[in-house]
Amino acid sequence: MKKYDYTQPGAYFVTVVAYHRIRLFSEVVGGEMRLNQFGEVVVKTWEFLPNRYSYVSVDPYAVMPNHFHGILSIEEINDPCRGGSRPAPTTKIKPLGELIGAFKTVSAKNINIIRGLPGHAIWQRNYYEHIVRDQSELENISLYITSNPATWQDDPEYIP
Repeated sequence: MKKYDYTQPGAYFVTVVAYHRIRLFSEVVGGEMRLNQFGEVVVKTWEFLPNRYSYVSVDPYAVMPNHFHGILSIEEINDPCRGGSRPAPTTKIKPLGELIGAFKTVSAKNINIIRGLPGHAIWQRNYYEHIVRDQSELENISLYITSNPATWQDDPEYIP
């Protein structure tokens, strides 16, 4: 959304699609996801975000054959003052786009190391995002993400 502050605390549903929608990360067998080594890199990179950025948490996610769904939450930072009148150092919150950019960059670099193809595109240029507005919506999106492998053939990103 234009003029929306994507550093605001809240949950964001994101979808990132593989370059040319190539099936690179996994396969769906019997409605269950089977990650390959590239899919494992995607998982490790996504799960690393909260370690790298203290104000980030990640909720349900799914690595599909040619795309990724996840919920990323930006938490409010409380910087209590240390003793005296000196304030604690502040943490600058990166907007959602920069967080997703970091995810895409790191995962692509590590996948390309494994592939022996430095600099090759792994992800499409942009990503889809949706601001999660309430608990009910969070629950519905979480259900969509966790059931995505079972409904793979109905997914808009499915290419036979």
